[in-house]
Order: sequence, then C-alpha cells, then structure tokens
Amino acid sequence: MSPPIIRIATRKSPLALWQANAIREQLLLHWSDLKIEFLPMATSGDRFLKDKLLKIGGKGLFVKELEEALLDKRADLAVHSMKDVPVAFTDGLSLAAICPRHNPFDALVSSLYENIHHLPQGAVVGTSSLRRQSQLLALRPDLNIQGLRGNIHTRLEKLDQGGYHAIVLASAGLERMKLQSRIQQQFSPEEMLPACGQGALGIECRTDDAFVQKLLQPLNDSLTASCVRAERRVNSLLGGNCHTPLAVYCRPLGDGTFILSAKVASANGQQIFQNQQQGELHQLLELAECSVQTLLADGAKILLDAMDR
Repeated sequence: MSPPIIRIATRKSPLALWQANAIREQLLLHWSDLKIEFLPMATSGDRFLKDKLLKIGGKGLFVKELEEALLDKRADLAVHSMKDVPVAFTDGLSLAAICPRHNPFDALVSSLYENIHHLPQGAVVGTSSLRRQSQLLALRPDLNIQGLRGNIHTRLEKLDQGGYHAIVLASAGLERMKLQSRIQQQFSPEEMLPACGQGALGIECRTDDAFVQKLLQPLNDSLTASCVRAERRVNSLLGGNCHTPLAVYCRPLGDGTFILSAKVASANGQQIFQNQQQGELHQLLELAECSVQTLLADGAKILLDAMDR
C-alpha cells in the first residue's frame, strides 16, 4: 500500500517555506511513512506589496488563498505565523496545532546604530505595523516612521540601500533565516510588547479531516497553545486588526503562574492604555477577559472607537 500523501499549503517567501519545511520534519519524526509535498502559493497580502495592509483587507490576506486550497482539497494543511491568523476561522476550517513558541520579541536592525536611543534626531525607521509604530513613537516621538513591506530579505535590502536608518522585524523570523547577526537591539516587552501569537506557528486543516487532525496532535504544544489562545481572546474582544495598535503577550513565569500583558495605543504613541494580569493556567481566558474589561474601563474604548471611524 502506498504511503499517504500530505500536501502543505504555504506562502512562497523564504521564511514561509522554512516554516513549512520545519513542520514537514516534525511530522516525519512522528509519522515516518508519510509522503509530504508542498503547495507554494502567492497570497493577496504578498501581491499587494505597495499597499498598506489596512487598505487592502488586513493580515487575513496572508491566509485567504491557503484556506481556499484547504477547502477545495488541493492541500491538507496550511502553516501560518500565528500573528497573521485572523481570530475568526472560515467555516469548515480550524486550528489543529500550535507549535512551541520561538522568540516572540521584536528587533531593531540597523547598519550603523546599536539601539533606538543612538538613532539620530528624526531618524527614518521602517515598519508597516501600527503596533510597532505606536510603541516606537512612545519611546522616541521624533522618529520618522515610514512604511516597509516585503519579505525579510527585501526589507533588509531596502535598509542596506540607505532608505532607512533602521527597521524593525520579528526576532523569530531573523533567527529562522539565520540572520540573527543583523539584530542590533532586541526590544524588551516593556519597550515593545509583541503582537498576538508572535513567534508561534499554527497549523490549520479541515475540521472534518480526522486523519490529518490525528497526524497533527503530537505537534501541538499545550503551553504555547494556552498562551496564544489567551492572547487571541484579548485580540478578539478588543476587535484587534491592522487598524489597531494592539499588543498582547502571555508568558509563563516558571512557578506555575502566567503574566498576561496587553496594550492599546494611539498611532502616534501619545496615548497608551496597558494592563497586566497574573494567574494560573486554568485562569488564562478569565485573565484575558479581565484585562479587556480593565482596558476598556480605563479609556481604551474611546481610542478603539476613534480608530474604527
């Protein structure tokens, strides 16, 4: 009998292909008789590189075509960066596994300056993330934040060509591409709180595909999954999207308790509402709801409503 063939839908970028291959290797460790093929795809988010995400539909555009491939059975599973996965799933699809989290933090990359405080007055810093923009401006209101799209190598090339004094990228992506030597400064969570799910990979498949669901069970990391689900709960309740400078990060302390930190900011970084909750594993979703209630009561609702207009 021929070994079963599993097809993985993935974006075509080098980082996405690295992520898909990492999942392939993990699957083969547990199910050595599988035959695994890739279905590389260009998503809408990849094609509209000159447009800001918030103008063309948000981060969901990085998963839309992959989900279509799952639904019409061209692919059996799709690998996503969890920070790109919308809170609501398309009917018939679900998240089958969240893998162990890698580095969740953001990094400053520069050819000349070793940290954000060494950048010259009015320095041009590249990022298309409102979350990063707001937190950068909270640290340095004088910075000139300019849009930056493309895969990691494209962004680094734009930096090296002299278009920016510095750019901000996810540490995990740089490390996965073996480009960690480009990191000048890794931001602490106090300086720049990560995006929901940053550093974690998620695997999506058809909800009714019991065979693939079983294959993916060993790849799920329950601790990471619990933390990311709490973050996504905050994101969902606050209506987080590309229009919203929203940051949320849940981490274990090592003593059986967790800290859930959330932050809502204005795009210029002048208004910031933040909250921190601490509790045990079984309380994480409750902590998420408490955090949201506190943020809204403190005034974040006014900020969020203004961004929706």
